[in-house]
Amino acid sequence: MNGITDMENSKKQKNEFERRFSRYEDELRSIYLSLYNGDMQAYDYFTGMIRRSYDARPESLKETDRAREAEPDWYKGHNLVGMLMYVNAFAGTLSGVRSKLNYIEDCGVNYLHLMPLLESPEGRSDGGYAVSNFRKVQKELGTMEDLKTLTEDCHKRGISVCLDFVMNHTSEDHEWARRARAGEKEYQDRYFFYDNMDIPNEFEKTVPQVFPVTAPGNFTWCEEARKVVMTTFYPYQWDLNYANPVVFNDMTDNMLNLCNNGVDIIRLDAVPYIWKELGTNCRNLPQVHALVRLMRIVCGIVCPGTLLLGEVVMEPSKVVPYFGSVERPECHLLYNVTTMATIWHTVATGDVRLLSHQLEQVFALPKEYAFLNYLRCHDDIGWGLDYDYLRRFGQEEIPHKRFLNDFLTGNYNGSYARGELYNNDPRLGDARLCGTTASLCGIEEALVSGDEDAMNKAVSFDIMLHAFMFTLSGIPVIYSGDEVGQLNDYSYHANPLKAEDSRYLHRGDFDWNKANLRNTEGTVQYEVFQGIKKIREIWEKNDAFDSGASTSLIKTGDVNVIGIRRRYGGEEILAYFNFSDEERSVWILEGGEHTDLCTGRRSKEPFVVIERKSFVFLKTE
Repeated sequence: MNGITDMENSKKQKNEFERRFSRYEDELRSIYLSLYNGDMQAYDYFTGMIRRSYDARPESLKETDRAREAEPDWYKGHNLVGMLMYVNAFAGTLSGVRSKLNYIEDCGVNYLHLMPLLESPEGRSDGGYAVSNFRKVQKELGTMEDLKTLTEDCHKRGISVCLDFVMNHTSEDHEWARRARAGEKEYQDRYFFYDNMDIPNEFEKTVPQVFPVTAPGNFTWCEEARKVVMTTFYPYQWDLNYANPVVFNDMTDNMLNLCNNGVDIIRLDAVPYIWKELGTNCRNLPQVHALVRLMRIVCGIVCPGTLLLGEVVMEPSKVVPYFGSVERPECHLLYNVTTMATIWHTVATGDVRLLSHQLEQVFALPKEYAFLNYLRCHDDIGWGLDYDYLRRFGQEEIPHKRFLNDFLTGNYNGSYARGELYNNDPRLGDARLCGTTASLCGIEEALVSGDEDAMNKAVSFDIMLHAFMFTLSGIPVIYSGDEVGQLNDYSYHANPLKAEDSRYLHRGDFDWNKANLRNTEGTVQYEVFQGIKKIREIWEKNDAFDSGASTSLIKTGDVNVIGIRRRYGGEEILAYFNFSDEERSVWILEGGEHTDLCTGRRSKEPFVVIERKSFVFLKTE
């Protein structure tokens, strides 16, 4: 009897695979052979690899795939709340994270983004972004089996797991790189090796530098091979040559292996950089979009329950194309990076005009586009702002960036923020910024000064920024520690492996003693945790926060107050955010009765009072 059942399941799954494959086959073949000059041998290997990955996929994950296939917009709406964390900082190991799943659920989180955890060399890992083995977990964090067990436990609790897939490069310690250094041409062809600087010098004429201060140039001399190798990011990160089909085949296989170990969301790291072509800036080339489309198709065949999240840290005009089109979608999700940077501009200036201008562009995009919204991430804050717009108000790029950095590092008169510069380039008058949300909002300074009034303002500001994040359509993602107001960690200065990278300022170990105060009234941890919890509960309960809602700006007549209107299914919510140090009143032009969702107070007053550094959610009747 079992034999018959097994045969039926095998036939069913064969039909399932063939159904999915046939749906995409023509497009898959067309794109692949166009990219790789009709290389049928590479294509046949690629399609065979896809079949093997499907066959190896656990049945429990296939069941999830089927459920998500039936509801392809499962990740939209307003039901996912994310948290971003480093495994070692949060709980030491993958098993440690498993032991803290109750806490993660207490935070209302059901989307868990684990920062890079695959094998990488100590001291030359760029925070885990220099992978030496895509099939092994960093030994101090656990094993691949531990990762699989964690994802299984998360799935039982309804938590989806996100993991970075470092596409652009490998570590110089990766097996491919070791064999390339030893002179094996097959493996040198997986990277960009040159006998001298003639061609690299031509690249340098058009390719910008990612880290002009800490890692200038785009090439590094490899003494062992006696050749030059392309290293766009750091000298120990060797760029992969995606014009070689073997690279794409094997890297896609690596990605699918992560999916088959239970990863629900694949974050495509540095995806705009993955195709290199002489005479261009090697960013956002058409071939990049072809490769991402191929990866989307492969997931549609092997693991349709998996989402692709594109890391595209660029202005909106370059970000949006990574969604693809309705007919040929690429990424399911993208970061709302420009809004993040503009929020911190608004924190420093108190002026909401640039933020309003930026949101007008976001609100005009199709509702099908799904963004991840965040205040802080593992990286720095880069000032990729719309300076053409800011010049209308007399703001020139270099002096304005200097003001933002001075204010947010506490080097401006009256500033409460405590951050540090990253990748400071005095030659260009440019730098990026680091710091936790709490320290940038003034909680750290208020603790040091013992100023109770300053603390109240800082905590209110921290909560307000989170409320703003939840008001934007998409998936809100909290940086681990922000939910309890964690401060900067200055201990990194004493660590020789970290001291040169100020991003470790906000990558400190999670303070469990402080987190345990989240239910103790009168503590900062209680105020921040409970404040964000109330916002999340309002967000979950009210349909107007659905990602399909109609969103628009409300003209407040006040450069310190931004208003957002959300409408969905007959429900309307008006959200106002006061970036000023003073109380503000704004007129409610819609009129009628409204309810303050935070206090429950009903009113017919034609105006609303907003406390300093605070917000209101009004539900209209």
